[in-house]
Amino acid sequence: DFPSASSGSPAGPDRAVAECAQRPSMLSLKFSPTLASAGRRLFSSSGQYDLCVIGGGPGGYVAAIKAAQLGLKTVCVERRGKLGGTCLNVGCIPSKSLLHNSHLYHQAQHDFANRGIKVSGLEIDLGVMMQQKEKSVDQLTKGIEMLFKANKVDYVKGHGKLSGPTLVNVSLLDGGEQAITAKNIMLATGSDVVSLPGIELDEKTIVSSTGALSLDKVPEKLTVIGGGVIGLELGSVWSRLGSKVTVVEFLDTIGGLGIDKEV
Repeated sequence: DFPSASSGSPAGPDRAVAECAQRPSMLSLKFSPTLASAGRRLFSSSGQYDLCVIGGGPGGYVAAIKAAQLGLKTVCVERRGKLGGTCLNVGCIPSKSLLHNSHLYHQAQHDFANRGIKVSGLEIDLGVMMQQKEKSVDQLTKGIEMLFKANKVDYVKGHGKLSGPTLVNVSLLDGGEQAITAKNIMLATGSDVVSLPGIELDEKTIVSSTGALSLDKVPEKLTVIGGGVIGLELGSVWSRLGSKVTVVEFLDTIGGLGIDKEV
């Protein structure tokens, strides 16, 4: 739930941006307001924004909604074309969908008989499993768009670039350019996949966690480099579906740096 703005006169831009910036995993850059030159083409004919948020992930979209509720005229720029960031689109949500469905398949193979349930002719339809994953993602991303509309947050699909203290130029996904002027600009650009030196990700044979969510067939063998949460989740998915999985981890424990070693 997003708290409503308090009654009375709307909070000023400085207070609202400061409150939004307190959220973790978000960098707020506050600039002194200046007018764009007369030759600039504005995104909105109604004047400049109080806040432009670059990035529509869990940091950016929550900040944009909160700022709008506090009375700021707000716009959010997202280059993916779908809100929710890595977590919703190519992280937590799709991986949990595959984990759940692969668990059901694995349970039918190895546990149903022990429970008095006989199953014959069991097989995987990977295409349908992937469709279910995408359906879950689409429902949630559209839900965030509805929250934007309900809170009067403008949404621009494209790659935003800082071009001045109060100016963001956006290369739109549908083609063309748009210029957005805003008194305040907040960066919530999130994270990206990093490969190992000398290894090029083709997302077919050598894949990142993103590619591992969309393989078109179950690999006969799979080596996972990194035994953190993401590697173990995706390794579990493909192992349950029939792949022979090997995990390689540099540390002396698995589960990542945040894991409780006693557990």
